[in-house]
Amino acid sequence: MDEIEGIVEEIIYRNDDNGYAVVSVRCAGTPQTVVGTLPFIKQGERVHVLGSWTTHATFGRQLKASSYETIVPTKSDEIERYLASGLIKGIGEMTAKAIVECFGDDTLNVLANDPGRLREVEGIGPKRAAVIAENYAQQQETREVMIFLQRYQVAPALAMRIIKTYGGSAITVLRANPYQLVRDVPGVGFRTADRIALSMGVAPDDPNRLRAGLTYTLWDAAGAAGHVYLPKEKLIEAACGILQAPEEEVVNELAALALSGEVRVEERMDCTAVYHHAMLSAEKEVALQLILLQRAQQKKTVDVSDAALDAFEQEQCIAFEQGQRRAIAMAAQSPVVVITGGPGTGKTTVINCVIRLMQRAGLTVSLAAPTGRAAKRMTEATGQEAKTIHRLLEYAAGEDEGMPLFGKTEEDPLKADVVIVDEMSMVDLQLMRSLLKALRAGTRLVMVGDADQLPSVGAGNVLRDIIDSRVIPVARLTEVFRQAARSHIVVNAHRINSGQMPIIRNRDTDFFFEKRDNLYAIADSVCALVTSRLPGFYHIDPVRDIQVLAPMKKGDAGVWALNRMLQERLNPPARHKKERLMGDNRFREGDKVMQVRNNYQAEWTRGAEREEEGLGVFNGDIGIIESIDDGGVTVYFDDERCVIYDETMLQDLELAYAMTIHKSQGSEFSTVVLALLPGPPQMMVRNLLYTAVTRAKERVVMVGSESVLARMVENDKTAHRYTALGDRLAALDGMTQERDPT
Repeated sequence: MDEIEGIVEEIIYRNDDNGYAVVSVRCAGTPQTVVGTLPFIKQGERVHVLGSWTTHATFGRQLKASSYETIVPTKSDEIERYLASGLIKGIGEMTAKAIVECFGDDTLNVLANDPGRLREVEGIGPKRAAVIAENYAQQQETREVMIFLQRYQVAPALAMRIIKTYGGSAITVLRANPYQLVRDVPGVGFRTADRIALSMGVAPDDPNRLRAGLTYTLWDAAGAAGHVYLPKEKLIEAACGILQAPEEEVVNELAALALSGEVRVEERMDCTAVYHHAMLSAEKEVALQLILLQRAQQKKTVDVSDAALDAFEQEQCIAFEQGQRRAIAMAAQSPVVVITGGPGTGKTTVINCVIRLMQRAGLTVSLAAPTGRAAKRMTEATGQEAKTIHRLLEYAAGEDEGMPLFGKTEEDPLKADVVIVDEMSMVDLQLMRSLLKALRAGTRLVMVGDADQLPSVGAGNVLRDIIDSRVIPVARLTEVFRQAARSHIVVNAHRINSGQMPIIRNRDTDFFFEKRDNLYAIADSVCALVTSRLPGFYHIDPVRDIQVLAPMKKGDAGVWALNRMLQERLNPPARHKKERLMGDNRFREGDKVMQVRNNYQAEWTRGAEREEEGLGVFNGDIGIIESIDDGGVTVYFDDERCVIYDETMLQDLELAYAMTIHKSQGSEFSTVVLALLPGPPQMMVRNLLYTAVTRAKERVVMVGSESVLARMVENDKTAHRYTALGDRLAALDGMTQERDPT
């Protein structure tokens, strides 16, 4: 660790929103450039900076700061320079000189402990003295908080977020309950708060710690594995492992959480289920709203007669099969319906017909999908604007219990008569709740998706639970159309889904298999395919048209290793390309990147003049780094949103030349190169392979061994998710049937 000490001579650049700054510090007569998150640093201060020396391609040698501390000046000349810097409102150069002439080396003691004496200085009256005293006290408060936080190894970027949240009361809050950070400060998880708390001397068996650990375990189970609840025994076992605490103490604090209402306990047929109260509320509300929509009276009828369908066939020069006709009739006649089917079964054709018939009946139709890519694809397929669900619901800044807040709610619902949602397998419980809250009674809801794909990244298994409940009508499309059947992607997707090995020995197809038996050979082959072989043969862009997928992140041919190799070959370092290091990622102008966590507060602009503005960048969004400068990292996403990432946001960005199959959900790529890696049984599953293959539009290239491919095809076990939406739907449906037998 390198360090310097000196006077802040100049603030070259400062971003007040995130605290990032570039400053010149004069050390022993020589100016040194310091960069990093340096919140509240002021010209004229003496600072002690810890960091590491780096060499910038344009700006030369710099100290990248990891922490800094302000050293209070003690000599009259240093104090005068310090006050004259504009640090304190009400004190300029002349006033600083007058104050120091009056109090000398005792000036700062007077400001801190007896500010009323400022009236002894000529030209300073009672009001001005009060303003100076108040601003100096605020500066000291901030300085004390920074020193306090750095004592417990809190990084400057996080320290700034804490100070912005709590202000001068930060020390009081943290001393009372450091785990309050998890609730109040965006981006702070239990492990960060726990490290701070334990370093502050919080006892391992402190009730606040045990309760925070329990709620963290529930949220982590939701985020990492998609569970809506956990069986009590599994929750206690997992929490004890995280907390390294005795079971009896954890059980006692779980009872206290249940008593407070923060968690809810329900007896189910097979276990005692423990929910975070927000998750239980979401699951109950989704079930209730679906039943209410299903029971609502429809104001208009839609013509789905043979004549109407025949007319559409003639217009589009197509021929429906009977399954499609049934799906169209169900969508037109049922208030809520699911349309599901694999690739090539005509879901898009059905949607287009449903839209046309609904509009002819005088109904207004809104189209939506979970991601920007999926919405863009829906727009192209239908010829009508489709929005992300967040955009449709008019996301508003803020969160409530981890759930985004929207402008469209039960108080101000959507005005559409029909809402059609594509890629429903990606919709998690919380987003489904928000969507249903924004629908008026009588609104028709058409949910379209492939139930055999991986479930949502977020908590829940909404599409599968709705289908399994047998409460909502489901139209299953199973026939693969002749044109689609010419594609080996479609044929092999259906073979995989039915447990058959894909056809991999045909030449001149859109589905290829390269046999490679070790990880190094797989990685080399993948990189050669992406960087030269495929672009050279098909004349496609290796960054925008090809997507590498892999089951896992770790390993010599996992996502992390492939990203490093592909970045080096596709976007190597150059003098004209600026870079930014964040953790293990080195971002470079021109890099393909992906957002890996929902950030509901991120600001974006869209349009040539950036005239459209909004909030929110979401897990799985893919873009290209356009520029890197002191203002941050500018990323252009596929849907033309422009987001500027500051230092505090970069931790949510990763390279995306390669990504996990899970992260590819809802996206479609011209070409998919799939690295088939051996792994644990829970990763060698059929629906993971099926999802990867169905992400490709024009061609799939698998690289690996046939034995790994066979293992994945044979293994139809899917990771179990603890959800109860299907049971709730069935129970509510039974209750309403009893009350209203008609």
